[in-house]
Amino acid sequence: MTVLTRTLGDGLTVSSLGLGCMGMSEFYGATPGDDPESIATIHRALDLGVTLLDTSDMYGRGANEALVGRAIAGRRDEVVLATKFGIVRHGDDPLLRSLNGRPEYVRAACEASLRRLGVEHIDLYYLHRVDPAVPIEDTIGAMAQLVAAGDVRHLGLSEASARTVRRAAAVHPIAALQSEWSLFSRDIEDEVVPACRDLGIGLVPYSPLGRGLLTGAVSDANALSIDDIRRRAQPRFQGANLDHNLHLVEVVKRIAERHGCTPGQVALAWVLGRGDDVVPIPGTRRRRYLEENVAAARVQLDHEDEVILGSFRAAGARYVDMTAVVGDTPEAVA
Repeated sequence: MTVLTRTLGDGLTVSSLGLGCMGMSEFYGATPGDDPESIATIHRALDLGVTLLDTSDMYGRGANEALVGRAIAGRRDEVVLATKFGIVRHGDDPLLRSLNGRPEYVRAACEASLRRLGVEHIDLYYLHRVDPAVPIEDTIGAMAQLVAAGDVRHLGLSEASARTVRRAAAVHPIAALQSEWSLFSRDIEDEVVPACRDLGIGLVPYSPLGRGLLTGAVSDANALSIDDIRRRAQPRFQGANLDHNLHLVEVVKRIAERHGCTPGQVALAWVLGRGDDVVPIPGTRRRRYLEENVAAARVQLDHEDEVILGSFRAAGARYVDMTAVVGDTPEAVA
């Protein structure tokens, strides 16, 4: 069950499936502050050949980076370590935040991440969200200085428009664009994916399981804890939208039964099938779900499946406020 590899942009080779570590620290209900199972899950991922680990300085307000750092201690050479900066938290509520892409902030954020992770360099450093107040050329220019200094190996963007991706790539090679992409989130396919492929930028879909909805584990909103971010801030998990989306999940379940696999494996197989430049990063803090996700690479969808799944249109926006994931920045002043 060892994972194969794929190559993103800028010559960055990673496992064909990564591990999103965000949920190990917060967002999806209560999480232990120092979770042995999360660390065991990271170790199991490395044992299976999952090299790409994804975190961010805003997950748990730094706690997630510290957890990942502890987990990879002694195994650094097995890891392609990705982290992100640019979202600034204000207090414990994850919805209280602002964006910062100012050049002077870039180095400070990177240095703090290096300390928490306990490493000498970051393999893939993403701008987590584009700051609409700062020209993208200025932010990427500062990130490029981190590459020149040896603190970072490759640069990435998260949730950037096609126009912003092109402007960023004109400053420095971009290895990966991370964005939500799943059977339920298809908005990047019209402009962002073609732009990335024109520029040789790899695609790293987060939430490829529809934030758990496509696994069939969510039956209604009451199945989520009151502090779960999905229940609080994502219309896709609310009211009539959720009813519609659960109907689509039933279709995925029927396809899974025909293939003798789980609904989540069907959803992951679909994302993996979008191209050899696509490396999804499903998140979990449980070894058994990690192993299920890795096994999705063996699921082969047929033409009938592709037609059915390709017609999916989820109800409800990904976020209450979509401006942070579709915005642009002002032009740089020469």
